[in-house]
Amino acid sequence: MLFFFFIMSSFPFFLLLSKSLPLQPLPPWAGEVRLLSVLFWQELLSSLLHLFDKCKPISARKFGALSSVTTPPRKICGQRVENAEEMSVLDLPELALECILGKLSPAGLSNMAAVCSSLRERCRSDHLWEKHMKEKWERMIGDAARRDWKLYLASREDSSAGIAGSNSSKKWVVSVLSRVWHISWLKSRIDGGSKTKNPLPDDSIMSWYQSLESGKFWFPAQVYNREHGHVGFMLSCYDAAVRYDCQTDTFHARYPPHGRRTTVVEEGVQWDRLRAPPVETPAHDLHISDCLDDLRPGDHIEIQWRRSKEFPYGWWYGVVGHLEPCDGNEHFCWCHLSDTVVLEFNQYTPGSRWRRASINPKDHREGGNETDGFFGGIRKLKSKDEISKWRQLWPADALE
Repeated sequence: MLFFFFIMSSFPFFLLLSKSLPLQPLPPWAGEVRLLSVLFWQELLSSLLHLFDKCKPISARKFGALSSVTTPPRKICGQRVENAEEMSVLDLPELALECILGKLSPAGLSNMAAVCSSLRERCRSDHLWEKHMKEKWERMIGDAARRDWKLYLASREDSSAGIAGSNSSKKWVVSVLSRVWHISWLKSRIDGGSKTKNPLPDDSIMSWYQSLESGKFWFPAQVYNREHGHVGFMLSCYDAAVRYDCQTDTFHARYPPHGRRTTVVEEGVQWDRLRAPPVETPAHDLHISDCLDDLRPGDHIEIQWRRSKEFPYGWWYGVVGHLEPCDGNEHFCWCHLSDTVVLEFNQYTPGSRWRRASINPKDHREGGNETDGFFGGIRKLKSKDEISKWRQLWPADALE
């Protein structure tokens, strides 16, 4: 009590002293000291209130204790309660809890992870999110998207390192006053204002799923019939950076600039118009074909084509055709022994200059000209799903 009266009697003196000091320009660190002054008086007031509470009459304290007994205890996640009728989710057997978490949707897992620290660690486990990742994103997530995710995480870490360096000026305050106040209390008040509301993404599947779902992460993919099925891109597939729009359940596709055109952004791209890149060849590089010796009439292929050398390649669908002298009879066909392979693009009308093209499989390199465009590498389609996809995209009318 003597300390209490000493502080209360000294308070007017400190107040008078602070008013009598001359006003001078303050150094840059004066803001930190002013903040500490406020924190000091807040802590002092809290201590006085705590001391006053201890000095309350015994009858008042008994009444407070009685009210606390009659009030039903709050249930805290992770804490076993004495009442057997109430139990926490964490009181369930391990296998039962895992089965429950495994049945939750991605939104349910995210909500459950916000309940307490114990459930947060469980709900962030990769084995729970791997199923959701495969169900929704596996078809369009390739190796290139995984590499870009690693780079995305690294860039976020570098940017956070710069933000952390700006807080180094506050460390001297903590070191000086750590002996006066508890270090965790002091840091929580000094650094509390600089905490980011959204934590940085980590290398977990949950973080990757949420970044894809929120549309924050642009990833590489390929778009069928780009620019809303423009006739100039019918039955083609072009590289793009895409992100998900959860409001419309569609994607935004950002195509790289080419020629005099700037970057083109297409909105409203449906799920069925996207695929993961089947090869890792960049859009401006020639794909090295490994199937030229195996091409036979009737094989389904994709070939690189671009209008000029300034443009990126797109993958165009076609089939291997027969040479002119061949009547197409498989028992008498010798087309596969020739040094020339005929490629047919039957989406175009007969007689169109885009209908047929010929390549030399023995010495295949980029061919073509500025009038008809340039063709590059070839992929032989062996998957029935890939062939079926191209047939689904077949135009209603033949192209000119």
